Amino acid sequence: MQPLRGEPRHRLRTMKADAKLDCFGLLCPMPIIQTAQKMKDMRVGEVLEVISTDQGIKSDMPAWCRTTGQEYLGMVEDGELIKVYIKKFKE
Repeated sequence: MQPLRGEPRHRLRTMKADAKLDCFGLLCPMPIIQTAQKMKDMRVGEVLEVISTDQGIKSDMPAWCRTTGQEYLGMVEDGELIKVYIKKFKE
């Protein structure tokens, strides 16, 4: 597992997500659309783990977090899987 940005590697490996979203095989813009829908059901302070194979998520998710005011915690690559961690910062 290799973190690309955000939290240090040891923190991402042990991060406990409150919810997981499986976007395996989905291409842009579906991981972002599904993330937006899932975040509506979550409480402020909760962490979402998004699992994707779409390389575009590496730049799309941090941009989406900046645009929507959510907190981008970081990402880890594990083989073909990309795991992104987002904390709901506001409604």
